[in-house]
Amino acid sequence: MDAPFIITLDGPAGVGKSTLAKRLADRFEIAYLDTGAMFRGTAWKLGENSWDWKADRIAQALKGLEFTLSGSGSGSCLSLNGVPLTDEIRTETVGMWASNVAKIPAVREYQKIAQRLIGETTSLIAEGRDMGTVIFPQAPCKFFLDADLEERARRRFLQLQEMSKPADMNELIEQIRARDDQDRNRKVAPLRPAEDSIIIDTSNLDIDGVFDRLVFETEKKFN
Repeated sequence: MDAPFIITLDGPAGVGKSTLAKRLADRFEIAYLDTGAMFRGTAWKLGENSWDWKADRIAQALKGLEFTLSGSGSGSCLSLNGVPLTDEIRTETVGMWASNVAKIPAVREYQKIAQRLIGETTSLIAEGRDMGTVIFPQAPCKFFLDADLEERARRRFLQLQEMSKPADMNELIEQIRARDDQDRNRKVAPLRPAEDSIIIDTSNLDIDGVFDRLVFETEKKFN
């Protein structure tokens, strides 16, 4: 392909986007862009309560941030100011920080510009919450994944266990519920499917079943 080929994968927290996006990136040998990690990295770098800063302080801080993406497939590496982002941004606390800073228009505008710059030169799987509606509305393949709240909490619980991080199921349910409320009801770029996206409810599907559907729909675009 002469121009970069972009696949968008949107959905709420705990729906399996990261795992599936990495597998898709491996399958099609293109880069994996974790935009949630970009928001988490931004929130982690700015710090707690940064969402309460005055506009000029936020703007100045954002000028000091630069994201880069290298590699392909599950080996894709997202870096902030030249330093690869690691599991320290994957806590539920940083996730809530990210949801808070995501409500700030200046932060969303910064992220939009940074993500589009990467997409201008790189074929990729873009995973996030507004990839198909705001960032890459021209993408030929758009997916929106969803699942029941309790199922998403269960998956997140298992993920944290694999990372040897403490987790409480009831606390996770409430955290994800709060995250959903913020993401779906914010005034700027609320979480919702693009009009031309393919919506897949993953509640009763295993990861292989969802992956096969994603591959089938994507390959139709190539043919």
